[in-house]
Amino acid sequence: MIDDFRHKGLRMQLVEELRSKGIKDEKVLRAISEIPRHLFIDQAFLKFAYQDKPFPIGCEQTISHPYTVAFQTELLQVKPHEKVLEVGTGSGYQAAVLVALKAQVFTIERQKDLYTKTKDFLPKIGYPSIFIYGDGYKGLPKMAPFDKIIVTCGAPFIPDDLLAQLKIGGRLVIPVGEREIQKMTLMVRTSETTFEKSTYGDFSFVPMLTKKSR
Repeated sequence: MIDDFRHKGLRMQLVEELRSKGIKDEKVLRAISEIPRHLFIDQAFLKFAYQDKPFPIGCEQTISHPYTVAFQTELLQVKPHEKVLEVGTGSGYQAAVLVALKAQVFTIERQKDLYTKTKDFLPKIGYPSIFIYGDGYKGLPKMAPFDKIIVTCGAPFIPDDLLAQLKIGGRLVIPVGEREIQKMTLMVRTSETTFEKSTYGDFSFVPMLTKKSR
């Protein structure tokens, strides 16, 4: 698994591009500068690994644009040692960013092949997480509450189970919409029964499982 000076230089160029697009959190930018994204994608796309583009990773899933990863992570406002739930492990790149921010990461994947592959791969390159094969709509109630929750696939609605598993003061970042374009949505839990909702523009994600109840 080679990560040489050329790769590191390309990552620094990517960081500057993300900064020019409005990403301000230096901790997030530093994480992206450290993580070898080329190891997360198929060899056919290696020469494009540090462009701000998504790529297929199998099972009809993708690795998101670096900008999207940075934007969601910046909204999440991760602090060291916080307990973070990720819905949609995928390639593991977003989980690696969270680990680089010193979070305790629990990550759920519904595609068995991706779950198995990423569970083996991510610790090998230095990003240990707790991997769960299961339904992201249900979250992980046994380990709740979480300081932060991030959803990395397009949800037709905000699952009540995820809201219930958020600490008071916690933040949920989730792309919401039933079509190809979703609204990036932030939910901040302000009490046992109340949440503040904000939206942050249009993004495009692969969908979560459909026909699930709230």
